[in-house]
Amino acid sequence: MLPTELLIFRVKAGLVEPRRLKPTTQNLALAQTLIGAFEAHIGKRRFELDDELRTLEAGRQDFKVLRGLAHLLTNLGTFEAAGPVEPGVVRARVFELAQAGVPSRRTTTLVLEQAGRSLGLERPLSPDELTAALYADLPDQQTLVAFEPPAPLELIHRYDLAQAQGTLYRASELVITARRNEPARYKQLLKYLKFFGLMATVEGDANLGFTLTLDGPASLFGQTTRYGLSMAKFLPALLHVTKWDLSATLRPRRDLAWVDPADTEWSFQLTSEDGYVSHYAPPQEHDSALESGFAERFAKLDTPWQLEREVDLVPVPGGVILPDFRLVQGERSVLVEIVGYWRPEYLRKKFELLRKAGRRDVIVCVSERLNLERAGVDPSDFGDRVVWFKGVLNPRDVLALAERYAVREGE
Repeated sequence: MLPTELLIFRVKAGLVEPRRLKPTTQNLALAQTLIGAFEAHIGKRRFELDDELRTLEAGRQDFKVLRGLAHLLTNLGTFEAAGPVEPGVVRARVFELAQAGVPSRRTTTLVLEQAGRSLGLERPLSPDELTAALYADLPDQQTLVAFEPPAPLELIHRYDLAQAQGTLYRASELVITARRNEPARYKQLLKYLKFFGLMATVEGDANLGFTLTLDGPASLFGQTTRYGLSMAKFLPALLHVTKWDLSATLRPRRDLAWVDPADTEWSFQLTSEDGYVSHYAPPQEHDSALESGFAERFAKLDTPWQLEREVDLVPVPGGVILPDFRLVQGERSVLVEIVGYWRPEYLRKKFELLRKAGRRDVIVCVSERLNLERAGVDPSDFGDRVVWFKGVLNPRDVLALAERYAVREGE
C-alpha cells in the first residue's frame, strides 16, 4: 500500500481514477532499475540506499511514481540494526564510561577502546565497529539484510493495486456485488471479511448474486486509520472472486488546491474486468485438513453420489452460510456442513445460522471432541441429521443420511 502523499489520482465528474502504469518498455526499465538498486544495497545502510534513490529521481517529473515504486520495494526488504552488539547495550556502556572523564578527542578514543574490550565476546571490538553500532538501530542507519526482488511487471501490478487500495482509505461506504459464478470463491471472500474485521451486510440469493455492503473508515461512526487499512488490505482478496463490481463512496480531499469545493462526495468504481492483479495466494481448495481428508476418503468409495465442492451461498436472516460440500445423485442433492472448530463463539454462531436457514436438506457433521454444551449449543434442532465423529469423518456415515434427507430440485 501507499501512503497518502504518494497517491496519484484525478477526479472526473466526481469519479476518482487512480493512476495506473502501463507495462511499457520505459516503465519496465524504471522498475528494473529500482529493483537493481535495492539488490545492490543488500548489506548496506539505509541512508546509502536513500541517497541512491534521490539520485535516480533527480530531474524527473514523475518522481512520485518512482517514490511509490521504491516504497513498495522497501516493504519487500528487511532492515535490521546490524553489528555484533545490540545498539542500546553499546550506548549504555559508552555513555557510562564517558561520564567518568572530561570530553576530549583522546578521551573518546580511550572510551571506545575500553568499551570495545568489555563488550567483545571473542575479541575486543574496534572503535570503528563500536561507532557503527552506536546508533545502528535508527531508521536511516539500519542495514538492508534481506530483499525479495519482484519481477518488473509484478512491481507495476503492485503499484496499480496500491493506488487503488489507497483510494479506499477515504471510503464512507463500500458496496460489492458478487455475481453468481464459482460460488466456492464466495467463502474465501467472507473469510477475508472476517479476518480483516470488516463489518458487512449481506443480501441477495444464489440466482441473482450477493450484495455486500461495508461501512467505510469515513462513515458516520468516525474515521479510523486502522479500519481504512483493513479495507485496503481486503481489496487483493476480492480480486480472487471471479465476477464482481465494487462501488465506493469517498470523502473528497480538502487538502488539495485543485479539488472543487462544491464536491460533497466522490465515487470509486472497480470491476473484476479492470485487470488488477492480486499478490495474495489464491484460495485453497479446502479450508482444513478435516475437509480435504473427507474428500479424499469419499473419492475412494464406489458410490453413485457425487461430492461437489462448488456450493451456492445459502442466505439466512442476518447473514449467509456456505456449506462445505453438496452430495448429488441425479436430481437429488443434500448439503453437508462439517463443524470441527472449537471456539464457543464460532460454534454458537455456526449452529444459529444453520438453524435460521431452516433447511431440511442439511447434514451437520460434528466432532465429538467439541464441547457443545459448554458453548451453549443444542444440536437437537437438527434431530438425526447430525453425524458424530471422532477425529476422522467416515463418508459412509454421511451417505447413509444423504439417502434419507436428499431432496429434488424445487422441493
